[in-house]
Amino acid sequence: MKRILILNARVVNEGEIREKDLLLAEGRISRIDNDLSGQSADVVIDASGKTLLPGLIDDQVHFREPGFIHKATIASESRAAVAGGTTSFMEMPNTKPQTITNALLEEKYQIAAKTSMANYSFYLGATNDNVEEVKQVDAENVCGVKVFMGASTGNMLVDNPKTLEKIFANSPILIATHCEDTATIKANEARYREVYGADIPVMYHPDIRSVEACYKSSEMAISLAKQFDARLHVLHISTEKELALFPPGPVTNKRITAEACVHHMFFSAKDYQEKGTLIKCNPAIKQESDRQAILQAILDDRIDVIATDHAPHTMEEKQSSYFDAPSGLPLIQHALLSLLEHYHRGVFSLEKIVEKTSHAVAELFQIKDRGFIREGYWADLVLVDLENPSQASERNIYSKCGWSPFEGYEFRSRIDSTIVSGNIVYQGGKLYPEVIGKRLKFSR
Repeated sequence: MKRILILNARVVNEGEIREKDLLLAEGRISRIDNDLSGQSADVVIDASGKTLLPGLIDDQVHFREPGFIHKATIASESRAAVAGGTTSFMEMPNTKPQTITNALLEEKYQIAAKTSMANYSFYLGATNDNVEEVKQVDAENVCGVKVFMGASTGNMLVDNPKTLEKIFANSPILIATHCEDTATIKANEARYREVYGADIPVMYHPDIRSVEACYKSSEMAISLAKQFDARLHVLHISTEKELALFPPGPVTNKRITAEACVHHMFFSAKDYQEKGTLIKCNPAIKQESDRQAILQAILDDRIDVIATDHAPHTMEEKQSSYFDAPSGLPLIQHALLSLLEHYHRGVFSLEKIVEKTSHAVAELFQIKDRGFIREGYWADLVLVDLENPSQASERNIYSKCGWSPFEGYEFRSRIDSTIVSGNIVYQGGKLYPEVIGKRLKFSR
C-alpha cells in the first residue's frame, strides 16, 4: 500500500476550511500538518487550488446485484460511485433473491469483497415473516434493517401491523424505512385510471405518490419508533409536510433521523415535461415548494443526511408508459457535483455539504474510523476543482445503464481524484479498477 502525500490542499472538515498537507500510510491518514513537504512518499499530489473533502458515504443505493445485472452490478456502480467522489455505500435488499436472510446477506458481502471499488455495507431486508432473521443481524458488521412501509421496486412491502411492531421492538440496529402509504397510492391510482386509463401522464406521479401518502406512512413509522424506543432513520423525505415531524438540531443523540436525496433537491414537478419517466421515482419528485423546503430543512438540521437512492434501470425500460416504466434514477456519479451546484448558487456552504454527506452519516450509523479527515482514520477522500466545469454525458457515464437524468448539464465543478481506504481509485478521469474497497465496520 503506497504512501501518498497531499500538499497544499484546501481541507473542508468539521466546520472549518484550512490549507493543510496530509500524509497517507497503510490506508489511513498518518499526519495532518501545515508543511509536510519533506516527508517521503511514493506518490505526491499537489492539491494547490483544489479542495479536499471527506469521501461521501451514501446510505441508500440500489446496485441490483444479484438478479438484475442487466441494469447494474456492484462492480459497475461502485465505479460510478468513486468517479463521483463517493467512497462508501450502503446497498438495499430488493435484489433477486431478496436479501432477507443473514446467509443471503453474507453472499452479497462476498460479491463486494471481490468487485467493489468503494467501501461497502448492505441492509438486511425485513418482510412479514422474517423477524427471527432481524433479531440475529450482526450489529458490528451490518449497516441496518430496511423496511418498505410502502410498495416499491422489489415487492417487499411490510404491511402487517403486528409484524411492524415486532421489528421495531426487536431490531438490534438502526431501522431504515421507505415511507409511503400503499392504500392511499392505490386509491389515487384508481382515480386517475378513471380519467386516463392505463396511459396516465407522468406529470401526475407526484399526485399519485402523494404528499398524504408520504406523511401518513412517516407519521406511523415515527409513532412506532417512539413506542418501542427504536432507532429509526426515515429515507428520502420528499415533502414539505413531512418535515414538521422532525425536530431541528444536530444528529448527536437523535433516535429518529431523516434523509434527503439529491434528486429531490435538484428537480421539481416542472421537470416532468422535459424529463418524463426518466425522473420517475418513489417517492415522487414533487413541487418546487417541497424542493425549497427540503433545502431549508438541511440548513435547519431537520434533515440529517444527504444520499442518492441511486437506482439504475435501462433506457429501454424507462421509456415505457407510466405504469410500465420502473421507478428510480442513476445518480451516484453526479451526486457531489449536483450538491456543489447548490454551493455555487449560495445555498449551501462546503462545510454543510461535508456535514450531511460524510460526518453526520458516520455518526448516525456509528461507522468506525470513517467520515472525517482525522489522523488515524481511514483515508477516504475526494479532491475537487471548484473552478473547472464538467459535463454529464453518456460518453463519460460509468453506471451500466449508460444514462443520467443530468445528461447535458454542465456542472461548475469537477472531480479531480478519489481515494478509498488509502488507495487512489480515480484520478484525472481515469479509474484504477484493480483497487477493492473494504467492508464498513460499526462501533455499536
